[in-house]
Amino acid sequence: MQNSPSPPQSDRFPYLQGLNPPQFEAVEALDGPVLVLAGAGTGKTRVLTTRLAHLLYTGKAWPSQILAVTFTNKAAQEMRHRVSSLLGGQAVEGWWLGTFHSLAARMLRRHAELVGLSSNFTILDPDDQIRLLKQIMEVNHIDIKKWTPKLVIQHIDRWKDRGLTPDQITAADAGESADGKLPILYKLYQNRLRAVNACDFGDLLLHMITILKDPAHKEMLAEYHRKFKYILVDEYQDTNVAQYLWLRLLAQGSSNICCVGDDDQSIYGWRGAEVGNILRFEEDFPGAKIIRLEQNYRSTNHILKAAGAIIANNEGRFGKSLWSEAGDGDKICVRGLYDGESEARWIGEEIEQLQRKKWPLDQIAILVRAGFQTREFEERFIKLGLPYKVIGGPRFYERMEIRDALAYLRVIAQPADDLALERVINTPKRGIGDTTIQTLYAHARAKGISLYDSIGDITQTDELRPKVKGTLMKLTDDFTRWRSLVDTLPHPQLAAQILEESGYMQMWQTDKTPEAPGRIENLKELVSGMGQYESLGQFLEHVALVLENQEASNGEFATIMTLHGAKGLEFGAVFLPGWEDGLFPSQRSMDEHGLKGLEEERRLAYVGLTRARKRAYVSYAANRRMYGNWISALPSRFVEELPPAHIEATAESGIFQAGRSTHWDSSGFKPSPYAAVASRSSSPGENGGKEGFRRGDRVSHATFGEGVVINIDGNKLDIDFGPGGRKRVMGSFIEKL
Repeated sequence: MQNSPSPPQSDRFPYLQGLNPPQFEAVEALDGPVLVLAGAGTGKTRVLTTRLAHLLYTGKAWPSQILAVTFTNKAAQEMRHRVSSLLGGQAVEGWWLGTFHSLAARMLRRHAELVGLSSNFTILDPDDQIRLLKQIMEVNHIDIKKWTPKLVIQHIDRWKDRGLTPDQITAADAGESADGKLPILYKLYQNRLRAVNACDFGDLLLHMITILKDPAHKEMLAEYHRKFKYILVDEYQDTNVAQYLWLRLLAQGSSNICCVGDDDQSIYGWRGAEVGNILRFEEDFPGAKIIRLEQNYRSTNHILKAAGAIIANNEGRFGKSLWSEAGDGDKICVRGLYDGESEARWIGEEIEQLQRKKWPLDQIAILVRAGFQTREFEERFIKLGLPYKVIGGPRFYERMEIRDALAYLRVIAQPADDLALERVINTPKRGIGDTTIQTLYAHARAKGISLYDSIGDITQTDELRPKVKGTLMKLTDDFTRWRSLVDTLPHPQLAAQILEESGYMQMWQTDKTPEAPGRIENLKELVSGMGQYESLGQFLEHVALVLENQEASNGEFATIMTLHGAKGLEFGAVFLPGWEDGLFPSQRSMDEHGLKGLEEERRLAYVGLTRARKRAYVSYAANRRMYGNWISALPSRFVEELPPAHIEATAESGIFQAGRSTHWDSSGFKPSPYAAVASRSSSPGENGGKEGFRRGDRVSHATFGEGVVINIDGNKLDIDFGPGGRKRVMGSFIEKL
């Protein structure tokens, strides 16, 4: 495509200089509903800020007559700064620019009395929400161990994100959680918030929707219609139902609403975002103008065409075709490897090659689908001395659940490790409080002994209550028993047994928060990774070295982060590992949300590829340890959707090579019968526990391989591993074949 001439009015309005024709059209189309479909890297922010400046410069509106909505405070501040710069440094005051919550709060302060609040209401943070709800649950005799206040708050928050008040909750919405009392708890919670003149973040929008929808307040709505002549919305594809309802109510006046977004980058359905909001824009605003920004200023054409080919398989989208004047560039490198360790080794080698070509490390990113994937890359980079940073979360061995598990293992290896014992003495909850721990430490200091030995001394006296004393004695007996197995039991199996028998694994298995499945995955990945080391002591020494601060002499780091965290960022070279069915697309996402989940996973693939400016690498493994077990993995259907003309595909000997055949049926959702020849083990927890296993079942274990169940004892299984002999292992670390 050729360079387009500058917009004809660029002499009169200097800030329009350099806009391409679709960008210029989006800036000039000030009146009526407008949807700007801004593909990845197409200059979305420039269009938004220039449009705002144009409204002000041309006198179409005063700052106070513009409602400009962003998703983050950072984006709002950047927009304010850019508009000021476009207007020659002139300060812009009095306009309504901010996040959904900040703008709704500003409105609600003016009308709080209409929902039973005073204008000086308090906005509760998450901790205060949980504390308030806990009081309500205790009064209503709800078991807060089975249904934690945090879990109930998550249900309430989801209802508020959907714009639902307590009176609008149906039986289907309520479900059986908290003994079917969730709607009652929601209503009691809302009443209590009003009593203490407070609201939570969800209320800010929900209360304003309630007010603006009420026919008794139609004059107030009309006032806002007169006030806001123009509405601009950023990242419209990420709006939830409540945000959508609030915007639609305010836009019913002038209909001068401009929404900027990309349906192909809607990847936050798990936190309430509704891609349908952007897809039905024309239905909500008849006569809407749709403007597509398709000229990409970030990536080369091979990358854009490959990403476009993948996303074209989604049904729910407007459709657009990105292109770039940067040329074709390098084709996407697609590599099939034997296992996850080989994948990490290959990526490490490729990064070293880029370094030899003078690529700075801070222009290189590894984007993973699941948090547990980072471990193998961290291990490899440490061996190579390659500086890295994990964005959006701690490094693998610094995660809370991993530190807890390591603390148990440290006490096994070294009973005098007071810090490790203190970390797990009441994790999971055993009724051992701070007072007990202080008593134990006081005795330890007086005698010059360890905390562990202090327990041994004090439990022989009457210093502690009988129940606490019994709990401590059982804990030290467990540690003694586990320690006796160090020389006879493989250390990965010992770690699995400790996590199971201590109750730590069960603590996360019964936890209903969204983070729990990821923590379980990380714990199983920890156990899997231990098999690379000869002994428990060697493994713990390795971890201690890993946790040392890794500093680069030039201050540059390669970046490791999740695909979700990478949205909005860009890098010179991007590595996309783990493109295997079940991992990416995520089996959990497809199981829970069906085709809708698959399409969101495909949008994640599109986002991942379009983060790359010059080089993109996609890799998949034929075998991978997931959830503590080896699986034979199929290449992701997304690999198969990459067009051969834009990729260079290679594979290790004996590994399926991308581009040679298609494993997926016409629905794009279920494997064809051909694909079934490569077996995949079940999802975590699906077969765990005695209810899921029977004698004679063929199973797989991360350390011992395949075997047959010969006996079941509670959550322990006796398994015949053939040449490996008979072993007793924990059910949660076994998968059926």
